[in-house]
Amino acid sequence: MQPLEQLVEQAKAWDTPWKTREGEAERQLQICNACRYCEGFCAVFPAMTHRLAFPAADIHYLANLCHNCGACLHACQYAPPHDFAVNLPRALARVRLSTYSEFAWPPRLAQLYARQGLTLALAMSGGLALMLALALLLHGTWWGAAPGGFYGVLPHKALVAVFAPVFLFAVLALAVGVIRFWRGVNAGDEIPGSLAAGSEALRHVLTLRYLDGGHGQGCTNDSDAWTLWRRRFHHVTFYGFLLCFAATVLATVYHYVFGWAAPYPLAFSWSSAPKLLGGVGGIGLLVGPAGLWVLNRSRDPAHGDPAQKTMDLGFIALLFLTAASGLALALWRSSPALPLLLCLHLGAVMALFATLPYGKFAHGVYRAAALLKWSLERRQPTRLRMGPE
Repeated sequence: MQPLEQLVEQAKAWDTPWKTREGEAERQLQICNACRYCEGFCAVFPAMTHRLAFPAADIHYLANLCHNCGACLHACQYAPPHDFAVNLPRALARVRLSTYSEFAWPPRLAQLYARQGLTLALAMSGGLALMLALALLLHGTWWGAAPGGFYGVLPHKALVAVFAPVFLFAVLALAVGVIRFWRGVNAGDEIPGSLAAGSEALRHVLTLRYLDGGHGQGCTNDSDAWTLWRRRFHHVTFYGFLLCFAATVLATVYHYVFGWAAPYPLAFSWSSAPKLLGGVGGIGLLVGPAGLWVLNRSRDPAHGDPAQKTMDLGFIALLFLTAASGLALALWRSSPALPLLLCLHLGAVMALFATLPYGKFAHGVYRAAALLKWSLERRQPTRLRMGPE
């Protein structure tokens, strides 16, 4: 470890290599590793104490292990205006942004989304919806009730042809990204697998374990007061998305295995399960993103990287638009507006999946991988990592 006086000088020298994202995070981690006051807050700090040096691979790992609850910033005696200027949530948030580009495939899309996330999300959603609406206009089906529901507007095969390439691209890009991330953060380490570690990591993912602030009271938002609302809205959003995805998968099984075609009846029966799952999930994707939008807009800028706000809001907006248009489609499926509502919904869905590998959703996947690495690492004999030879 470097002398604290040297760390202070590096904090003040804006033209030094320490002002790169990884370099600044390394400087702050060196200070945190000497202090260790926050060791019990979350997984970042005990994972940090396993290391004496912080190469880029470890910084990427710790950055994605961070849930940005803000607890360490409010507890830190070296936070600004102290000369050490330690703001670990912001330093790690900036590194996370770089991981979206470094590990994403193809990387240029990630760079564009990081710079203009909200604009790109809305433009892509609106552009795709307009393209579909124009196609319907050319065929004279852009307005009017459809006897066969939305399949009467766009046949099932046409819907599959439109959506399947986008979905498969998102799956491929996410898979490539997380494989690159896993290889990058392990940097040659060989950690044996463990069923107990896997189940622990899965439990931490499903319960958002580290959004409790390390003390069960939640995150800080626009003041020093603790609140659990950020964790709650994340839960509602996460499980709302899973329910909507489950509804789509189940509807696909119904169609190809049982020959049951949509629209499904609104009743408590096996045949109505996709509609019920989608309805509950859609409500969750309205409430959760709306709450996260409010919290994001009101949160203290010191808690993260202001440059990422547009990317965060773009993802939140697409989740909300997908849910709102889907619920509107279900409620007004017999109205003349059905074709236009279908275009709006498909535009939002395709824009959402096309951008999934490059923003907060990708970070959720990387975070799950980081949690798995920590669950595996903590079960190994303590071995201080000295960095690259």
